[in-house]
Amino acid sequence: MSAPSSPADLVVLGGGSGGYAAALRAAELGMSVVLVEKDKLGGTCLHRGCIPTKALLHAGEVADLARDGEQFGVKTSLAGIDMDGVNAYKDGVVSRLHKGLQGLVKGRGISYVEGEGRLASPTAVEVGGQRYEGRHVLLATGSYARTLPGVEIDGTRVITSDHALGLDRVPASAVVLGGGVIGCEFASAWKSFGVDVTIVEALPHLVPLEDESSSKLLERAFRRRGIGFELGSRVSAVQTTADGVRVELENGRSVEAELVLVAVGRGPISDGLGYAEAGIATDRGYVLVDELCRTSVPTVSAVGDLIPTLQLAHVGFAEGILVAERLAGLPVTPIDYAGVPRITYSDPEVASVGLTEAQAREKHGEVRTLTYDLAGNGRSQILKTAGAVKLVQVPDGPVVGVHVVGSRVGELIAEAQLIYNWEALPDEVAALIHPHPTQSEAIGEAHLALAGKPLHAHS
Repeated sequence: MSAPSSPADLVVLGGGSGGYAAALRAAELGMSVVLVEKDKLGGTCLHRGCIPTKALLHAGEVADLARDGEQFGVKTSLAGIDMDGVNAYKDGVVSRLHKGLQGLVKGRGISYVEGEGRLASPTAVEVGGQRYEGRHVLLATGSYARTLPGVEIDGTRVITSDHALGLDRVPASAVVLGGGVIGCEFASAWKSFGVDVTIVEALPHLVPLEDESSSKLLERAFRRRGIGFELGSRVSAVQTTADGVRVELENGRSVEAELVLVAVGRGPISDGLGYAEAGIATDRGYVLVDELCRTSVPTVSAVGDLIPTLQLAHVGFAEGILVAERLAGLPVTPIDYAGVPRITYSDPEVASVGLTEAQAREKHGEVRTLTYDLAGNGRSQILKTAGAVKLVQVPDGPVVGVHVVGSRVGELIAEAQLIYNWEALPDEVAALIHPHPTQSEAIGEAHLALAGKPLHAHS
């Protein structure tokens, strides 16, 4: 398409979660919008992250149910994993969502530009020789899969999550470098597919950003599932062998497998895009912003994985909407990042909102905690899942942290988000009636116990 003759209200560079959310909301508010994307609308989340990985994890859950049906009195057997079929299912989900998103963008009258864009000035983005002027520019160029120094990604034996999503076979064995969200999710899915998996994590626990009690529950569950892990272990070398890869650790141990997945986090995509030339302040590649996502240049904002906030799709959505509403002159408030729900979609799932116990002690000094074991929850017994709800409370004050481990508990964290963000007292949540039998009762029962009136739990 040819560049519009008059400036748009907003030019968005990057069509991932943060960029397209801003574009959709800005258009809804009557602004003229140009949205530039070099790959596919929807970005990492839709095509190489949230959606396809959760489809893999669900396929893994189906495999586990087929394999273990007898414990429910249903005689089943697992004939095998057809990766062509799994990929067709996964790609079908992505394709339907992608088409829906394309329809939304078109329906809102957004000018969509395919091509690699760069910031040409504080008010312009250049794509393939065409210049798109805007009264305001939003940078939303996302992130890439990082690797470790000295570890070369070859796309076959040493791979990133991008490659892992396109595998056409089930590897016999895999070493996962990184025990964070991405590493634990792939380890979980692969184990369900029958892969012999070992996770290597440099820090002392899996999912190290979560409450330590959640990490320990996940480690216990992974042990029971036969997922191996080396904690507090740094990688010294990764070498290809005749039939796979060997990972050497600094502690002298080594692990061999068919392939290695490097899952050590994601870094910002900002190099060579004209940010420095336009005067945009950065740090280690991240674009620096204030609490309302404004950069050091008044006409430029930035959102999503490009800025040093939580790298989550729903954070990108929220930041994009905030920017669009701010530019439209609506009143906006800064995002409380502690109040954003966080989920690791492994089996079991790890979900949390608010402060960990350690963070709460650092911020508030004395805190109260209560742990409610899912063994006392009827629905969890039916699902044959183990885990717990842990609450962190300021004494005589609100609940400032909710941490949950168990199958499917990610669906519970929306209520926990309300509890944290509305600064609810245990008594107030205890007064709410939760439906029986559901896992949501575990949230209610934990608050009943914290309020000093336990029902199916010890106080």
